[in-house]
Amino acid sequence: MRKVHDPDPEIIGPADGHEARVRSRFWKTARKAIAAIPFIDEVVAAYYCALDPETPAPVRATLLAALAYFVMPFDILPDFVLGLGFTDDITVLVTAIGMVRGNIGERHRAAARAALDRLAAEKAG
Repeated sequence: MRKVHDPDPEIIGPADGHEARVRSRFWKTARKAIAAIPFIDEVVAAYYCALDPETPAPVRATLLAALAYFVMPFDILPDFVLGLGFTDDITVLVTAIGMVRGNIGERHRAAARAALDRLAAEKAG
């Protein structure tokens, strides 16, 4: 029997809906965080890994929980707090990505590079 990791609902709410929340808010938050998170390419790769149906369920759960925290506008340090807003998000993301790094593959990183290139082109154009 496969053990499924459920994030603590006291911290980020029930696990149901994390994927929908992440899908609906990820790119808006990522655009704001590009300058604040030096490893945004890994965050975007983690996003693609979390949405990949071939990713093991415990890995998906871990990444979706971290990404759900990332996209929440009000968390321990709200994202709008100048200079500090993404500090707590960075901590959560570094920890989650570090735990599952071996599951984030080259296809996820390639998709992340392509997406970030598109965002840069949108911003420049």
